[in-house]
Amino acid sequence: MRGAEGDAQLPWRIFWIAFLVRVLYITLAHTFRFRPTDEHFQFGWEAGRIARALATGHGYSDPFGNSFIGHTGATAWLPPLYPLLVAGAFKLFGVYSPLSAWVLLVINSALSAATVLAVWEIAMRCFSWRTAIWSAWLWTLYPAAMQYAVRWIWEMTLTAALFTWIIVLALRMRNVDRNHCFRDDTSSSRQTLRWVIFSIFWAAIALSNSTLLLFLPVCGLWTMLGPRPHGLRDAVISGLVFLACLAPWEARNFHAFHTFIPLRGNLGAELYMGNGPGSTGFLITYDHPNEAPNQFHLYAKLGEVRYVRMRGDLAKAYIHAHPAHFIKNCIKRIYFFWFGVPSVSPWSVEIPRRINFGFITLAGLMGLGLALWRKVPAAGMMAWAFLLLPVSYYLVTAGARFRHPLEPMMTIFAVYLFQSATPRNAKT
Repeated sequence: MRGAEGDAQLPWRIFWIAFLVRVLYITLAHTFRFRPTDEHFQFGWEAGRIARALATGHGYSDPFGNSFIGHTGATAWLPPLYPLLVAGAFKLFGVYSPLSAWVLLVINSALSAATVLAVWEIAMRCFSWRTAIWSAWLWTLYPAAMQYAVRWIWEMTLTAALFTWIIVLALRMRNVDRNHCFRDDTSSSRQTLRWVIFSIFWAAIALSNSTLLLFLPVCGLWTMLGPRPHGLRDAVISGLVFLACLAPWEARNFHAFHTFIPLRGNLGAELYMGNGPGSTGFLITYDHPNEAPNQFHLYAKLGEVRYVRMRGDLAKAYIHAHPAHFIKNCIKRIYFFWFGVPSVSPWSVEIPRRINFGFITLAGLMGLGLALWRKVPAAGMMAWAFLLLPVSYYLVTAGARFRHPLEPMMTIFAVYLFQSATPRNAKT
């Protein structure tokens, strides 16, 4: 990979700066010290509870409650990848310990820094060196880009890194190289290997945040239909590897619940909390088993499968009886996804936050529109990601963190938009 004046190490130097900036912030700002209220629930929320159960020998279970209430049995509330990572840290460095938190946030930081390399390559392949360098530095130093890496024990940083690198793999397999900066190996064996890695990354996403799978068919078809020999054969191999990666989790779920749960088992409950009586576009957290004792005890009594099915049936009945209410909530969630969820912060904090969130959205979408108009390579494929990834959130719940997997591409498109406004880049 060639950078400015043939400097192949430039992206890696930016990577290390991104990593060190994040680790220094974690260490100096003490973001690894989570408040111990409610038995450290803010340390990973449900993922932290499941990780604690794993680390203490109770298996993949107990997503809610605390040690005084007892165990509620097996769960598929969350996919397993990030809870297993947290459990590994708990096993090595202590359950809910500051050292475990520091290690997990450093891992997040490494993933966020690795996203810099993917941002660089996407921009170099599709746009220009100037777009690549500015996009990489923006992702490296922009506080909003690093917030989830340095403060949240959750899967957003992992998912964003995996998804951005999937875009890179798709570009490599289609040999998209607008500036002729890369020496892609186009041999059949190399292409097959890329398809296998592609499927493993998609399986990791499925086991981290399965809502992104809506984009898999589009991404797979776009990659397969490129000018490559043996595309169908490699796609079939990739599909088999993908299913093989998911099989152990699906087998575990069938063994634990005696029913088919492909990836996660909480949709019915989330659908009710997002659209049931009293919903206003937000998740009704006061009716969540985390916060409502009556719901927690009902969850424990019925078991996860029956509880989720019961809540899902109530949600469907309410939506059927009140379609206008559901549509109104969906419209609100569309706005929240792209322009920010209102918070209880003081206006001095809230207004700048909302302006920043909305500005990145507008700049990113306008940059995407310009790229489509100018027929930039792969812009159409990436546009499908912007259309499909938010759909589940429009229907169920909204949160600023759900946009994070799209933000690396939004950064690139925003930079492209502003650079295209200068005479120097009028023909870029």
